Amino acid sequence: MSILKFIKNWTLPIAIVAGAASYIIYVNIHALDSTHAVASKIVSYIQPLFLFCMLFIAFCKVNPRDLKPKSWMLIPLGIQALSFVAMGAFIIFIPDIPGKVIIESAMLCMICPTATAASVVTAKLHGNASTVVSYTCLINLVASLLIPAIVPLLHEAADPTMNFETSFLLIIGKVFPLLILPLVTSWLVRHTLPLFHAIVQGQGNLAFYLWAVSLALAIAVTAKAIHHSNESIWELAGIAVASLLCCIIQFFFGRIVGVKNNDKIAGTQLLGQKNTVFIIWAGYTFLNPVTAMAGGFYSVWHNVINSYQLWKARKSEEIK
Repeated sequence: MSILKFIKNWTLPIAIVAGAASYIIYVNIHALDSTHAVASKIVSYIQPLFLFCMLFIAFCKVNPRDLKPKSWMLIPLGIQALSFVAMGAFIIFIPDIPGKVIIESAMLCMICPTATAASVVTAKLHGNASTVVSYTCLINLVASLLIPAIVPLLHEAADPTMNFETSFLLIIGKVFPLLILPLVTSWLVRHTLPLFHAIVQGQGNLAFYLWAVSLALAIAVTAKAIHHSNESIWELAGIAVASLLCCIIQFFFGRIVGVKNNDKIAGTQLLGQKNTVFIIWAGYTFLNPVTAMAGGFYSVWHNVINSYQLWKARKSEEIK
């Protein structure tokens, strides 16, 4: 197998390893210590830019007429919403429960909107990307309503001045540039610049490779968070296990719902693959900052599962 083919076949695992290794190497080159602040700032700008470009390319391949919500989407919406509310109620009634931060981490993993890259992976697996885009819009709206309604009741560290309206606007402000803006831009280009739109449509796997770079950056940021964490190893392990269980549960039920509605790949991705940047941001903004770790761990878990799915799909194509 050639090096290029190996990289193409194992893009996601390579991105995960490269992201973690890059941070470890970088942080141990002490001659570069003075560049840490600048590097963090650059990454904070590059990540949303890459996500915007990746989604713009993916949305250019989706016909707006196909973005119709389906009745069966109420099931995964219900799974996410009810699990979030149930765990929240549990904490509200037993505020001093041991492992509270682990339960809160699980809450974020369950309510977190579908990953902005889910449509890219779905298309790569020959699934219905339009279904994933439609659900992504719906779950972002649900999360925008539920998080401000429930989270302020959970944690004394939550900002008491952050009412529902303020929290809602904060979430919408986070969602809009990373989801709605590239979607609207792709529609404008479709109708006003058809030649450019056709060129973008012909770019093949560009969105997938942009996502791989974004993943490497996300893993590097996660490695940084773990490196600077003051939490005990047991608490971190608890969050890691909770995020893994949430990941497995959602991929499992997403697959069941998808199979029953002849949309297996889309069902699996729309429920299992998460916008882990949102988890990290929501943890820092609304809850104990430690809960943000769940986003980093979940990022590893769902990308390991996606790597396996892509490998399995590639094997099936080779057999054919």
